[in-house]
Amino acid sequence: MNPLAILGRLVLGFCAETGRIALFARDGLLQGLTPRFYGRQFWDQFWRIGYTSLPVVAMTAFFTGGALALQIYQGSSSVTAATLVPNIVVLGICRELGPVLAGLMVSGRVGAAVAAELGTMRVTEQIDALVTLSTNPFKYLVGPRLLAAVVSLPLLVAIGDTIGVFGGYVVGTRSLGLNSFAYIKNTVDFLHAGDVRSGLIKAAVFGFIIALMGCYHGFHSKGGAQGVGRATTNAVVSSAILILAANFILTSLLFGK
Repeated sequence: MNPLAILGRLVLGFCAETGRIALFARDGLLQGLTPRFYGRQFWDQFWRIGYTSLPVVAMTAFFTGGALALQIYQGSSSVTAATLVPNIVVLGICRELGPVLAGLMVSGRVGAAVAAELGTMRVTEQIDALVTLSTNPFKYLVGPRLLAAVVSLPLLVAIGDTIGVFGGYVVGTRSLGLNSFAYIKNTVDFLHAGDVRSGLIKAAVFGFIIALMGCYHGFHSKGGAQGVGRATTNAVVSSAILILAANFILTSLLFGK
């Protein structure tokens, strides 16, 4: 009942969990990304993480771009809305909304799937069977997923940014009556390579976080079906929180004074 003891246990538990995650990430990088490399596993995970997540990322980006254009137009109706709408839409999509929303959507879809798959393998002792067969689980299971997520997320974000900006263009020119040529010109003139590069850097970091949390919680799940469900929930929640925290840190590093 001592509040200081409770606080101390929480702090020590947080530090211990952070250390376990750091060691897991180290093993996943050092052992999973060095020879022997399982190329077939990588391409299979690249297909599952990247290609199959494209529809949900594309729809999210399109409607987000359209909603952003509507909100900016309503808020800037007293000034030159034709100039502000394309500028803020392309900046908001490429710098922040594109990578963050794509990361959150993929974490809910892929992070849960990875945690459930590895959790099922753990509780059914398939991972122990890999060790018995002299197959390193980090090389066969963790490494390909980490690499596939890091490679596929920037590609998804690049496509999502394009679709999000297009969604703003469709709403701006069809619903708000903005000039099509002026909208495209303002978008091209305002967009810089650094804005796109920052979003792709964020996407790569978010992909690593998603795969790491999914693999970590699935790898350490226990307790049968309930344990797998708990690992899936923890993977999604922890991925979302770390994505938002990492987004703040990366924004401060990339754009802070």
